[in-house]
Amino acid sequence: MLTKFNLFFLLLISYVTVQAQQIKIVDKPISYNSTRIKLSLQYLKERHGITQTTPTITPKIIVLHWTAAKTFSSTFNAFYPAKLPNGDRKDIAQVSALNTSSQFLIDRDGTIYRLMPENYFARHVIGLNYCAIGVENVGSADFPLTDAQLKANELLVRYLCKKYNIEYLIGHYEYAKFKNTPLWKETNPNYLTGKNDPGADFMLNIRNNMKDLKLKGVSNN
Repeated sequence: MLTKFNLFFLLLISYVTVQAQQIKIVDKPISYNSTRIKLSLQYLKERHGITQTTPTITPKIIVLHWTAAKTFSSTFNAFYPAKLPNGDRKDIAQVSALNTSSQFLIDRDGTIYRLMPENYFARHVIGLNYCAIGVENVGSADFPLTDAQLKANELLVRYLCKKYNIEYLIGHYEYAKFKNTPLWKETNPNYLTGKNDPGADFMLNIRNNMKDLKLKGVSNN
């Protein structure tokens, strides 16, 4: 039989555990000025075939990435301008001048930064931007993502799934497998780029940790 003290102790432990799982998000916005809004609306229309008056999305997919850069500041500074710098990323610049970005950026220590409102349009994944929230992680194949980042991604995905009707969780390297599905919206069938982020091992680990959410992957889209 539980005494009042034991019951209080169990409730306290439960409260501390819940508090420890609460997510902390730091708002650090990139420039979402009139130029970015204009280019985002243009991208939605020309690349996805969607005409809108506001650069917003209805999130269905979360796409995890790595930055291929070793510091938070270098990635943040790269994402900050509304337009791709002249001569940068020629493979994608020919399609749109809109700069790449994501809604979230996670540093090596697991700190989660929100770069724009979660339901704003960001250019981070071909064919799916109109319905995808992007989560960038500072790292690369030669600079593997950390355990702190794995935990931060899990907390963030759980947070987003509580707010939005998220159906899919994928790694960036998996995006092209949606090409022949109703979710795919890219007007140029030949516009694809090769990706390997955030790594198959990272995706396996996060999926194992989040089986309870029953999120779909590329095998059951």
